[in-house]
Amino acid sequence: MKRVAMLSVHTSPLDQPGTGDAGGMNVYVIELAKQLAELGVDVEVFTRATSRDLPPYVEVAPGVVVRHLVAGPYEGLTKHDLPAQLCTFARDLLRVEAEHDLGWYDVIHSHYWLSGQVGALAADRWGVPLVHSMHTMAKVKNAALADGDSPEPYTRVLGEEQVVEAADALIANTSDEASALVDRYDADPAHVEVVHPGVDLAVFHPRDQGEVRRARGLPEDAIVLLFAGRIQPLKAPEVLLQSVAVLLARDPSLRSRLVVPVVGGPSGSGLDEPRALVDLAASLGISEVVRFVPPVAQHELARWYAAATLVCVPSYNESFGLVAVEAQACGTPVVAAAVGGLTTAVRDELTGILVPGHDPTDWADAFDRVLHDPARLDAMSSAARRHAAEFGWQRTADATLKVYEAAADRRRGLRLAVGS
Repeated sequence: MKRVAMLSVHTSPLDQPGTGDAGGMNVYVIELAKQLAELGVDVEVFTRATSRDLPPYVEVAPGVVVRHLVAGPYEGLTKHDLPAQLCTFARDLLRVEAEHDLGWYDVIHSHYWLSGQVGALAADRWGVPLVHSMHTMAKVKNAALADGDSPEPYTRVLGEEQVVEAADALIANTSDEASALVDRYDADPAHVEVVHPGVDLAVFHPRDQGEVRRARGLPEDAIVLLFAGRIQPLKAPEVLLQSVAVLLARDPSLRSRLVVPVVGGPSGSGLDEPRALVDLAASLGISEVVRFVPPVAQHELARWYAAATLVCVPSYNESFGLVAVEAQACGTPVVAAAVGGLTTAVRDELTGILVPGHDPTDWADAFDRVLHDPARLDAMSSAARRHAAEFGWQRTADATLKVYEAAADRRRGLRLAVGS
């Protein structure tokens, strides 16, 4: 395995996570690419150019190049507009491959269904295996839709079904996701492999809490309940604010110590009402304890995690929940919704608490159970670090490379069978 063409059509791995369409998938793509390069595999990541100022390609690290392909107007398109631009993207992708010798790429790894559509075409043209990572699935999202969110359209459902059928291998983040691929999309179980995403343990690690708090203007004795991620109904940051209002109603004395940073920017349907969370904080009477922080780079995000008492992940669905693992790697326990990949990312009652449902009272109860038990908080912090250490990107890359090789062997076997 020498070269991988990695497709991330709708969002670039170079984009800042936490706003727009950039999130955990962006981190996944670039970190996996870097680790594969460490294993001697050259990776080219193909994404759509969103500005005429972007260079045709960027060398991110030795062996990792991000290529910007022109497909449609640079600005003004959302991912819902992109199906109409996939043919243009595929044309330019094929042109890049045509500049090289036949068989230049050994495998295509597509991320999200839009990339899978392009990947299926390129895989047939190049005669190489298609490995696909869904990251999120329309049928799963629609089954657990957040209040105020819009259901995923049927065109996406149909597109995902086509990609599942076309792929030589499917990489699932967790066993729950693998089951969803089989049960909801009729995927062949033999073609589905579970490979957990990783976390950069050189960036996300424990730090002196007093020091990182002082640097961010946080009192050293504060109770810091942090949300990090895109501000949209799917991520449910309003659950944290509502539960904070419950906590303060129960114990008004907390108001002098409580700080609630919300690190991220509007995304998806959250763009329709970008001030909705600010207005909610005001209506709940908690504006003075909430701090809205724009999206930050990974090294700065790690310091926010380390500054927190607890990190809150109240999403309605997560294919994995990278925020939860990153926070735990920094030694910060997590209170998360008991949904999707979060049930793998967080070990309930050991590294954090999993809350069934989204009732703010239940979330306030979970916070109370930990905040009033310092010994338990310390034990969870230690366990969280140990748990997160199991999710290094090197393990992810090793397992992914095995999936590539198995998919290539499977395709070779099919060619031999047809030839005979």
